[in-house]
Amino acid sequence: MDTIKAESTSIEVVPAIDDIDKMIIREAGSTVHYPKGHVLFAAGDIADRVYLIESGWVKIYRLSLDGRRVTVGSIRSPGEMMGLAETMLSVERTCFAGTINDVSMVVLRKKQFEELLAKQPFLAIKISKILAARMREAEGIIHEMVCWQAPGRLALALMKISERCGKVTNNGIILDVQLTHEEIASMVGTSRQTVTSLLNTFKQEKSIAYEGRTIRITDPDKLTKWII
Repeated sequence: MDTIKAESTSIEVVPAIDDIDKMIIREAGSTVHYPKGHVLFAAGDIADRVYLIESGWVKIYRLSLDGRRVTVGSIRSPGEMMGLAETMLSVERTCFAGTINDVSMVVLRKKQFEELLAKQPFLAIKISKILAARMREAEGIIHEMVCWQAPGRLALALMKISERCGKVTNNGIILDVQLTHEEIASMVGTSRQTVTSLLNTFKQEKSIAYEGRTIRITDPDKLTKWII
């Protein structure tokens, strides 16, 4: 799929963990399974392990003063690593990580991870590139929240989700992860009611359609016109 640009903002591809990397990580760690809605770690926890997602999706979020979940960063999808920066810094977690659906992942404790990076310098370089890409992504999110209106933020969020969790079909791109309107609202910094209204607008203009609770992007070009 082509990279989508709006002014100076674009959907960037984060360096991927390839099959050889995954095999090395699996040998060093332990495979575990978690059900939908499980909290993998919480703010205040000591960061002592990293994760490689094998299947399923995970959201990273914080809690606002009134108890609302505010998603930070992007949804973590199969093939991605998470929990990296805080574990490498040996500090407390500042965010929560919760499973969106059933998840399978490889877990490495901090010592195992550091020993692996010492033995595999090429993997250490790739991890540094992943962290650099995520820093740029975080800077972009701050820019979007400050400078863009809710329709543009929502349209871009849908396109980002399609990049990570989308299945291309003859009738468009199916977002292969079910998110509630509340969860989407927490990703774009607005209310659930606003998200519902905007999704209805996108549906009426035929840029998206619904298949049950699943969203299908039927016209990406029309949807990206909101990203201004």
